[in-house]
Amino acid sequence: MASKKRTLKATTKNDLITYAMLAVMFIVVQILQATGSMSSLFTGLLVPLCTYSIMAVSLNLVVGILGDLSLGHAGFMCVGAYISAFFSVTFEETIQPDWLRFLIALLLGGICAGICGLLIGIPVLRLKGDYLAIVTLAFGEIIKNIVNLLYVGIDENGLHVSLESTSALGLSENGEVLIKGALGITGTPRDSTFLIGFILLLLTVFVSLNLIHSRTGRAVMSIRDNRIAAESVGINITKYKLIVFTVSAFFAGIAGVLYAHNLSSLTATTKNFGYNMSITILVFVVLGGIGSTRGSIIAAIILTALPELLRGMDSYRMLIYSIVLILMMLANNNEKINLFKEKISIMNLLQNKKRGNRLDKEGNS
Repeated sequence: MASKKRTLKATTKNDLITYAMLAVMFIVVQILQATGSMSSLFTGLLVPLCTYSIMAVSLNLVVGILGDLSLGHAGFMCVGAYISAFFSVTFEETIQPDWLRFLIALLLGGICAGICGLLIGIPVLRLKGDYLAIVTLAFGEIIKNIVNLLYVGIDENGLHVSLESTSALGLSENGEVLIKGALGITGTPRDSTFLIGFILLLLTVFVSLNLIHSRTGRAVMSIRDNRIAAESVGINITKYKLIVFTVSAFFAGIAGVLYAHNLSSLTATTKNFGYNMSITILVFVVLGGIGSTRGSIIAAIILTALPELLRGMDSYRMLIYSIVLILMMLANNNEKINLFKEKISIMNLLQNKKRGNRLDKEGNS
């Protein structure tokens, strides 16, 4: 019982450090904005920083906690982005106020991405290793290509859908094309703000940490550590895998909504919704430390902001970015640094033990 209490205290302390880090970041940004010390470049990065941090935390559930390699995470982001943008453009003048429309778009984008995660996960999560990575990569590319082939318009007769061209929609004179194939969606309301992005990031972290520390999270980690042993004690592997995969897809869809409503024009390219984005988010998770929620956020912020902050250095920008990537990887896999982290953990456990013994003595006296 005492060991369990110490473990709970250690995890609670770790979670509080994560929340404190987020609170400090929010306060610093608010101070810089209030004093006018923040450049327009960094101001424009605030929403993307929240977006990619949400993506990293959500992917960490699959890669770090579940232990499966998914390379199609950008596909769920694409689903959330396009569904929400289509909804907002269609009902921009119908649903008021703006915050209500954006809230519905958030829920719609997240739920649709979560449903896609569930439907994809049922057949896909029976695979593992390289096979799972290849199939999820293919899923992300399929979603992107379907969106680029899709033409949707609306007139007094309702919605018109085509996979050929805008002329094939057969719209009346008063009709409007909403999704224009590879040209995407234009006119999306720019409802995303740093405050909204920070609240969504905080919600993602809260759900993620509570899921990890819950009974479901412990079952998932037991599957990750030893699938056969977990199955032998009656743990439903498919069920718990689907839970994590669906929750991860839901928050990837939320990130997509945030991304879509930060731009006036939304298109699906390899860079933003293709395998490049999936690999980039995976890099955030790996460099931040697989299984570390706080590390995923830190890596996402550093590696998203760094290329833009170094843009003035022209040809040296990507060289410095590459060096930082290598240094982060070396630091993350350095035995001395990992040993130092273990020593800190042991010291915390010893302090908790001494504190518990002292409280026991005081209670007995």
